[in-house]
Amino acid sequence: MLRKILIGAIVLVVVAAGAAAYAARPDRLDPGRIAAEGSGDAARGERIFWAGGCVSCHASKKAKGDDRLKLGGGDPLVTKFGTFHAPNISPDPDDGIGSWSLADFANALQRGVDPEGNHLYPAFPYTSYVRMKKEDVADLFAFLKTLPPVKGKAPENELGFPFNIRPALGLWKLVFLGDGAPVIDLPGDASDAAHAGRYLVEGPGHCGECHTPRSFGGAGGLETDQWLAGAPAPEGKGSVPNITPSKAGIGSWSASDITYFLESGFTPDYDSVGGSMVEVQENIARLPASDREAIAAYLKAVPPQGEDAAATAAPATKAD
Repeated sequence: MLRKILIGAIVLVVVAAGAAAYAARPDRLDPGRIAAEGSGDAARGERIFWAGGCVSCHASKKAKGDDRLKLGGGDPLVTKFGTFHAPNISPDPDDGIGSWSLADFANALQRGVDPEGNHLYPAFPYTSYVRMKKEDVADLFAFLKTLPPVKGKAPENELGFPFNIRPALGLWKLVFLGDGAPVIDLPGDASDAAHAGRYLVEGPGHCGECHTPRSFGGAGGLETDQWLAGAPAPEGKGSVPNITPSKAGIGSWSASDITYFLESGFTPDYDSVGGSMVEVQENIARLPASDREAIAAYLKAVPPQGEDAAATAAPATKAD
């Protein structure tokens, strides 16, 4: 009898381990969600490049001028989970992504899976990039291929147990990756600009990755019911502000104030942008004015968050 119980327990453990391994396997994009190879346009892709902030992670913060386009891997991101090193995404065929196909790139960008089938850590914001249009992914890839090749691979990530167990990321994605649907529903009378801004903010701009709190002490997914309500800084020092239209956020800012801030780095109170937002603002300043206006329109239309949210949650009108 005891022998049968032990055998049964072993079978259950093996079955459970197999089921976990199956669930944690890499999940790639359906081919229909990938644009045709070679269909990208580099000129259009430059806009997506700056909207996505690729420079901020994949180039050295000390780089100036054209050196900012040398994407050999940026400065370390030190977090409470360990230290992450952004990889070389230059078109070098050996150390970068020069030998990748568009499908390889799309799966890394939107599914967090590299060409060898390894799960990528969500310090790379594929949970936002999953919302990008396949045409924009192709355009971005085309632009990246025009940049200077850089030799040298980035160091390996320095993570402790259990965060160093990459296969477990497959289970994490099952819960938190999402299907690419918009985060919030805009009011029925929201402007076309607000809808365009939703795509930029929720997709390539990945603003929620820093401005929204995460579950499980920062190890889980975004708490979308607190969308853009502010969060602890990933580096562990200070906090990222609330950017919703509440008193706790930027409710006193007009759409014009937001647009000007994104262009110039100056707030309505004559203060200037600081911290990690400096690079973000510099990237957004390179976008067409219509994109900054769209982002502003969206930020005026999102639900207000914070202790005063109920008092400020008046019916939304078209963003000015």
